[in-house]
Amino acid sequence: AVLLDDDPKTYQRAQGFILLSAGEWNDSRQAMLVNTIAENMRPVLVGNPDIVAPREDGLSLEPGFYAHDLAAKTGCSPIFYGKPFSNIYEFAKIRLGNTKPQSTAMVGDTLHTDVLGGAAAGFQTILIENHGLFAGSNVMPYIKTSGIVPTFRCATT
Repeated sequence: AVLLDDDPKTYQRAQGFILLSAGEWNDSRQAMLVNTIAENMRPVLVGNPDIVAPREDGLSLEPGFYAHDLAAKTGCSPIFYGKPFSNIYEFAKIRLGNTKPQSTAMVGDTLHTDVLGGAAAGFQTILIENHGLFAGSNVMPYIKTSGIVPTFRCATT
Protein backbone atom coordinates (compact mmCIF):
# COMPACT_ATOMS: atom_id res chain seq x y z
CA ALA A 1 0.00 0.00 0.00
CA VAL A 2 1.16 3.51 -0.80
CA LEU A 3 -0.36 6.65 0.65
CA LEU A 4 -1.53 8.99 -2.07
CA ASP A 5 0.42 12.21 -2.18
CA ASP A 6 0.63 15.11 -4.61
CA ASP A 7 2.43 13.26 -7.41
CA PRO A 8 0.19 12.19 -10.33
CA LYS A 9 2.60 9.33 -11.08
CA THR A 10 1.67 7.70 -7.77
CA TYR A 11 -1.97 7.62 -8.90
CA GLN A 12 -1.06 6.31 -12.36
CA ARG A 13 0.95 3.38 -10.92
CA ALA A 14 -1.77 2.23 -8.51
CA GLN A 15 -3.63 -0.98 -9.32
CA GLY A 16 -6.59 0.14 -7.21
CA PHE A 17 -7.56 2.57 -4.47
CA ILE A 18 -8.82 2.24 -0.89
CA LEU A 19 -10.44 5.32 0.63
CA LEU A 20 -10.23 5.15 4.43
CA SER A 21 -9.81 8.70 5.67
CA ALA A 22 -10.15 12.18 4.26
CA GLY A 23 -8.04 13.96 6.85
CA GLU A 24 -5.25 14.78 4.40
CA TRP A 25 -7.45 14.82 1.28
CA ASN A 26 -7.95 17.98 -0.76
CA ASP A 27 -9.41 19.17 -4.07
CA SER A 28 -6.09 18.73 -5.89
CA ARG A 29 -5.75 15.09 -4.84
CA GLN A 30 -9.38 14.43 -5.70
CA ALA A 31 -8.79 15.89 -9.18
CA MET A 32 -5.77 13.60 -9.66
CA LEU A 33 -7.84 10.60 -8.58
CA VAL A 34 -10.67 11.55 -10.94
CA ASN A 35 -8.24 12.00 -13.83
CA THR A 36 -6.44 8.71 -13.28
CA ILE A 37 -9.67 6.71 -12.92
CA ALA A 38 -11.11 8.40 -16.03
CA GLU A 39 -7.97 7.41 -17.98
CA ASN A 40 -7.68 3.88 -16.57
CA MET A 41 -10.59 2.36 -14.62
CA ARG A 42 -9.40 0.48 -11.51
CA PRO A 43 -11.11 -0.82 -8.35
CA VAL A 44 -12.08 1.71 -5.71
CA LEU A 45 -12.87 0.36 -2.25
CA VAL A 46 -14.32 2.65 0.39
CA GLY A 47 -13.69 1.65 4.00
CA ASN A 48 -15.50 4.68 5.40
CA PRO A 49 -18.71 5.38 3.48
CA ASP A 50 -19.61 8.43 5.58
CA ILE A 51 -20.35 11.50 3.48
CA VAL A 52 -19.83 13.98 6.31
CA ALA A 53 -18.86 13.77 9.98
CA PRO A 54 -19.54 16.19 12.82
CA ARG A 55 -16.44 17.99 14.07
CA GLU A 56 -15.91 20.70 16.66
CA ASP A 57 -15.88 23.35 13.94
CA GLY A 58 -18.64 21.95 11.69
CA LEU A 59 -19.04 19.07 9.27
CA SER A 60 -16.07 17.50 7.51
CA LEU A 61 -16.20 15.85 4.10
CA GLU A 62 -15.48 12.13 4.39
CA PRO A 63 -14.41 9.32 1.99
CA GLY A 64 -18.01 8.52 1.00
CA PHE A 65 -18.41 12.05 -0.34
CA TYR A 66 -15.27 11.76 -2.46
CA ALA A 67 -16.24 8.28 -3.70
CA HIS A 68 -19.65 9.49 -4.85
CA ASP A 69 -18.01 12.47 -6.54
CA LEU A 70 -15.56 10.11 -8.25
CA ALA A 71 -18.37 7.85 -9.45
CA ALA A 72 -20.38 10.79 -10.81
CA LYS A 73 -17.40 12.16 -12.73
CA THR A 74 -15.95 8.90 -14.07
CA GLY A 75 -18.69 6.27 -14.09
CA CYS A 76 -16.68 4.00 -11.79
CA SER A 77 -18.54 1.87 -9.23
CA PRO A 78 -16.89 2.13 -5.83
CA ILE A 79 -17.49 -0.73 -3.42
CA PHE A 80 -18.53 0.56 -0.01
CA TYR A 81 -17.75 -1.21 3.28
CA GLY A 82 -19.27 0.02 6.50
CA LYS A 83 -22.52 1.34 7.86
CA PRO A 84 -25.19 1.39 6.44
CA PHE A 85 -24.08 -1.10 3.76
CA SER A 86 -25.04 -4.70 4.36
CA ASN A 87 -21.56 -6.23 4.06
CA ILE A 88 -20.45 -4.88 7.45
CA TYR A 89 -23.51 -6.40 9.12
CA GLU A 90 -22.93 -9.71 7.35
CA PHE A 91 -19.41 -9.74 8.82
CA ALA A 92 -20.94 -9.07 12.26
CA LYS A 93 -23.42 -11.92 11.85
CA ILE A 94 -20.60 -14.31 10.96
CA ARG A 95 -18.62 -13.19 14.03
CA LEU A 96 -21.68 -13.59 16.27
CA GLY A 97 -22.26 -17.15 15.07
CA ASN A 98 -25.65 -18.61 15.95
CA THR A 99 -26.96 -15.43 17.57
CA LYS A 100 -30.27 -14.34 16.07
CA PRO A 101 -30.06 -10.88 14.48
CA GLN A 102 -33.17 -9.71 16.36
CA SER A 103 -31.33 -10.55 19.61
CA THR A 104 -28.54 -8.17 18.63
CA ALA A 105 -28.52 -4.37 18.86
CA MET A 106 -26.69 -1.87 16.71
CA VAL A 107 -25.77 1.03 19.00
CA GLY A 108 -24.89 4.32 17.35
CA ASP A 109 -25.41 8.05 17.15
CA THR A 110 -26.71 8.50 13.61
CA LEU A 111 -29.99 7.62 11.96
CA HIS A 112 -28.78 7.32 8.36
CA THR A 113 -25.90 4.93 9.08
CA ASP A 114 -26.21 3.19 12.46
CA VAL A 115 -29.99 2.88 12.78
CA LEU A 116 -30.80 2.44 9.08
CA GLY A 117 -28.11 -0.17 8.51
CA GLY A 118 -28.77 -2.06 11.73
CA ALA A 119 -32.51 -2.22 11.08
CA ALA A 120 -31.98 -3.39 7.49
CA ALA A 121 -29.79 -6.21 8.86
CA GLY A 122 -32.61 -7.28 11.19
CA PHE A 123 -30.92 -5.97 14.34
CA GLN A 124 -32.56 -4.01 17.12
CA THR A 125 -31.26 -0.43 17.10
CA ILE A 126 -30.33 1.96 19.89
CA LEU A 127 -29.85 5.63 19.04
CA ILE A 128 -27.51 7.49 21.40
CA GLU A 129 -28.89 11.02 21.57
CA ASN A 130 -26.27 13.03 23.48
CA HIS A 131 -23.28 12.18 21.32
CA GLY A 132 -22.20 12.97 17.78
CA LEU A 133 -24.52 14.68 15.36
CA PHE A 134 -27.48 14.93 17.74
CA ALA A 135 -25.60 16.15 20.83
CA GLY A 136 -27.67 18.89 22.43
CA SER A 137 -30.57 18.49 19.98
CA ASN A 138 -34.07 17.09 20.10
CA VAL A 139 -33.88 14.02 17.84
CA MET A 140 -37.63 13.61 17.32
CA PRO A 141 -37.96 16.06 14.39
CA TYR A 142 -35.14 14.21 12.61
CA ILE A 143 -36.76 10.84 13.25
CA LYS A 144 -40.12 12.09 11.97
CA THR A 145 -38.64 13.76 8.89
CA SER A 146 -36.43 10.83 7.92
CA GLY A 147 -38.84 8.04 8.83
CA ILE A 148 -35.87 6.18 10.32
CA VAL A 149 -37.06 5.01 13.73
CA PRO A 150 -34.72 3.36 16.23
CA THR A 151 -35.99 0.51 18.40
CA PHE A 152 -34.72 2.34 21.49
CA ARG A 153 -33.28 5.74 22.33
CA CYS A 154 -30.78 6.46 25.12
CA ALA A 155 -29.09 9.63 26.25
CA THR A 156 -25.65 8.01 26.40
CA THR A 157 -23.89 4.67 26.58
